[in-house]
Amino acid sequence: MYKSNNSSFGSSFGSYGSGSSNDSPVNVGTQYDVKIEDTARQGDGIARISGLVVFVPNTKINDSVKVEIKEIKRNCAVAEVVVVPEDVTTLGQVE
Repeated sequence: MYKSNNSSFGSSFGSYGSGSSNDSPVNVGTQYDVKIEDTARQGDGIARISGLVVFVPNTKINDSVKVEIKEIKRNCAVAEVVVVPEDVTTLGQVE
């Protein structure tokens, strides 16, 4: 006989709660310096801030960028690049 203990597996596993910014280590509108560590299936770059996965479109692995958080979801966030450091190898070159 199976008896449920009424525990919810998904309530604390890999989640920052209901998706409110109070539960998240980041805030909408705040900027962070991040390094892109991986790429998602859809091609977005993936960074982590205090363990939270942050999807950053138009980036690639090893990019170091300043991002602004645009949306916080249940267990991830979406950010937009606001500053891309200039590539020092292209400075002073004439095309």
